[in-house]
Amino acid sequence: MSESTGKPKTRTAPRVGRATTSKPRAARSDTPGDSVAPRIRFSATLHRPLVTGKAVDWTFLLLPQEASARLPSRGMASVEGLFQGVAFQATLSPDGQGSHWLKVERALREAAGVRPGDVVTLEIAPMAREPEPMVPADLHRALTASSPQVRAVWSDITPVARRDWIQWIESARREETRLKRIETACDMLAHGKRRPCCFDRSGIYSKALSCPVADETPEG
Repeated sequence: MSESTGKPKTRTAPRVGRATTSKPRAARSDTPGDSVAPRIRFSATLHRPLVTGKAVDWTFLLLPQEASARLPSRGMASVEGLFQGVAFQATLSPDGQGSHWLKVERALREAAGVRPGDVVTLEIAPMAREPEPMVPADLHRALTASSPQVRAVWSDITPVARRDWIQWIESARREETRLKRIETACDMLAHGKRRPCCFDRSGIYSKALSCPVADETPEG
């Protein structure tokens, strides 16, 4: 499962961390500064994820198919707009079924005054400038320990390409697969490869990506 997270800060090479979680932002004008596409308006139910072990305080929602279809990619898509009237930026993740889902952090949920089970209204538009993804710690360590050639290629590729590498690594279901992909990524970068080969960014064909399962237990 691939997460969807909010706008990370721009970083310099080797550019670390993931690009997913929705953050509230100061109110802005109705036309986002970084967006040029018309806004996509829709409503969706906010869910708690079904988890085992330690409880989490984030929630999520699944975009309606007709809203997702207006996004420029079946893979990850960076957007900005309004969440129940609160300005935010986030990167939507593919659900493996041709749609997208949004991870809603507690800060945004509380700023909007909503709870799991509520129907929320969103107005979003694709961002004209892709935000810099945050690199996971294990990939960052591998990049730091790699040759100057690897780090040079990593720094030279676009934020979208860096996001593709990160998504490919994080879509691994087993830890050993993840570690192997990090090793493979560094080797491919060393040979000048700028994107992972034959990666299904939507998850539709590989079945490697999915939306969280909703916890239907009534709140106590």
